[in-house]
Amino acid sequence: MTDAPRFAVREIELYERPVVLRLPFRFGVVTLTECPQAFVRARVEFADGRDAWGAAAEMMAPKWFDKNLALSNEDNFEQLRQVLRLARDAYLGDTTPASAFGHFARHHDAHMAHAQARGFNPLLASYGPALVDRAVLDALCRATGVSFYQAMTANLPGIGAARPEFNGLEIGRFLAGLAPAASIAARHTVGLLDAITQEDLAQRVNDGLPETLEEVIRAYGHRYFKLKVSGKVDADLSRLEAIASMLDNAVEPYAVTLDGNEQYADTHGVAELVRGIRGRTTLERLWDSIHFIEQPIARTLALDVDLRQADLGKPVIIDESDGELDTFIIARERGYAGVSSKTCKGLYKSVLNAGRCAAWNSEGGATRYFMSAEDLTTQAGLSVQQDLALVNLLGIDHVERNGHHYVNGMAAQSQAEQAAFLAAHPDMYERSHGAVRLKIRGGRIEIDSLACAGYASAAMPDFSAMQAIGS
Repeated sequence: MTDAPRFAVREIELYERPVVLRLPFRFGVVTLTECPQAFVRARVEFADGRDAWGAAAEMMAPKWFDKNLALSNEDNFEQLRQVLRLARDAYLGDTTPASAFGHFARHHDAHMAHAQARGFNPLLASYGPALVDRAVLDALCRATGVSFYQAMTANLPGIGAARPEFNGLEIGRFLAGLAPAASIAARHTVGLLDAITQEDLAQRVNDGLPETLEEVIRAYGHRYFKLKVSGKVDADLSRLEAIASMLDNAVEPYAVTLDGNEQYADTHGVAELVRGIRGRTTLERLWDSIHFIEQPIARTLALDVDLRQADLGKPVIIDESDGELDTFIIARERGYAGVSSKTCKGLYKSVLNAGRCAAWNSEGGATRYFMSAEDLTTQAGLSVQQDLALVNLLGIDHVERNGHHYVNGMAAQSQAEQAAFLAAHPDMYERSHGAVRLKIRGGRIEIDSLACAGYASAAMPDFSAMQAIGS
């Protein structure tokens, strides 16, 4: 292992800018049409006086971190601003040099306690450090002239002993054995409002981009899909039949994940849906194509339920329940086989859980535990690039990726910013329909250019065009 460089965090700046969707998206209890994206810039300084800036970006999705229906979307946005401020103040409150991971480890417990004292759940609280940690790591990579992949496989952040959760996992050896790929499959999410065919559209946007599942497949060649279900079994079965009738037209195999979005109180409703799918010949191929079921049970109840007593026929993962560093251990004891990676939950948590999967599978002599990559909100630029780099590093070969579908690429950004990202990452982006956007061919995204100096980005957004998140 390379010695982890130590440095002080000197400055942290918080920004946001609006994102307007070209198509509405419904998940769980919310239908999203617009949402801010948060940005963090951090400056680190080394003992010899060298310094560097790094950055990170993430959508501020309402009703995902906190599903309290008494809160408005603006209330949710302000919660996320508050946890960003808490994280900023914590990291700037101690100027003692530490490794990148050391800064995370030093502040984790106190930050979570401060957030809890304000009524914020652990998933929400994690959002602040998740962005700060990425910005800090980006600065470290830029200061040392290495890529994210090089930094991680050499364990330049110093991940390990500073947190007890990492003990016994041989994280350094695990990281050294990782080998990022040159491309990754994009898994297309079919939301509850999404049209399957032209006949399902009440009115077209008519911007030249795909609007139906049929058009998406024709345009991008997807073979991986994530299907949202509502918890209403009859309606879900009818919708799944409509989707299957489209997917079954493909001669080549397709893969599906089923997202329960916390719509069930226990395993009985999930089991009823499973029986309904397995009982319909029209859904036979779709059932055979399902890789796993994602977070079907509400987060407040999910870890109280023992899935080993249910016959669900497919592995089940946690997503929204994954609030603490040790949550996956508890979930495993309840019969869950997997957990999602999301940069909004923290890159070090993803590494921790991936290390656990490797260790547990080695102990058991079989590949039973796994990580999935779930995030439809990542936007073109820093956000999507850093998330893709993380899941690619961890060896996950397909990722939920939908920002390119629900948002009109980088159309809201200046021509200069769009041109900068296109020039820096021509394998990932293309200019079409008036804007720079993610490029998907044959259902895959080429990501070789993410192996640049810094955390997966050789371009930077225009911070001067953003609104500062004040104190």
